[in-house]
Amino acid sequence: MALLEVKQIKKAFGDNGVLLGIDLTVEKGDVVSVLGPSGSGKTTLLRCINFLEKADGGHLSFEGKEYDLSGISKAEIAEIRKKTGFVFQNYNLFANKTVLGNVTLGLTSARKVSKSDAEKKAMDVLKKVGMAEFKDYYPSQLSGGQQQRVAIARALATDPSIIFFDEPTSALDPQLTAEVLEVMRELANEGMTMIVVTHEISFAKEVSTHVVFMADGNVVEEGSAAEFFEHPKMDRTKEFLRLTNN
Repeated sequence: MALLEVKQIKKAFGDNGVLLGIDLTVEKGDVVSVLGPSGSGKTTLLRCINFLEKADGGHLSFEGKEYDLSGISKAEIAEIRKKTGFVFQNYNLFANKTVLGNVTLGLTSARKVSKSDAEKKAMDVLKKVGMAEFKDYYPSQLSGGQQQRVAIARALATDPSIIFFDEPTSALDPQLTAEVLEVMRELANEGMTMIVVTHEISFAKEVSTHVVFMADGNVVEEGSAAEFFEHPKMDRTKEFLRLTNN
């Protein structure tokens, strides 16, 4: 049984259909890279799966339980979110909290973990992403890459079954991009299940178990990383890969 499966997920903003009936299956341990031109619906798909946007229709199966996306309850959303992590493009750290405070907040407030246990867990995940020595710094004192590594630590702190990454390096320069991708590589090697919306083609090639290519609100092509990059079938895919390889 798949860890996560979405069927016929639809989303429109006014008359603009952004997701036109997307299917996606993620097995435990998969790293699924979602590629596509700007405006193809990649981020909206991720946001609908994690209920940051409300889908207009579709079904979601997560850890064996079925949900109707158009009629899901707040309690069901909270239940799913407890087992997922989300890493945003622009970090979304709390400016008035230290690195340690940013990582412990979700544990102490949403999960009622004791302060001492939350801080122990936070230090474990901050070590994992190379940010333990910055625990008393505020976000404004950190580089973009350091902030994003703290955001990854925050997602890891809750021991999620899956982490969603929404273009985690698009706001970073190449050097900072490399340090964030290295953390993500390590997570992939450890078997963390991830869905990654990304423009980093070389990362997707190297780390993905599965690649999904979207355009105009549809999945144009998908397959294993080797199959997708070495033997693309659709003209739209071939053109996209030709442009991104230049």
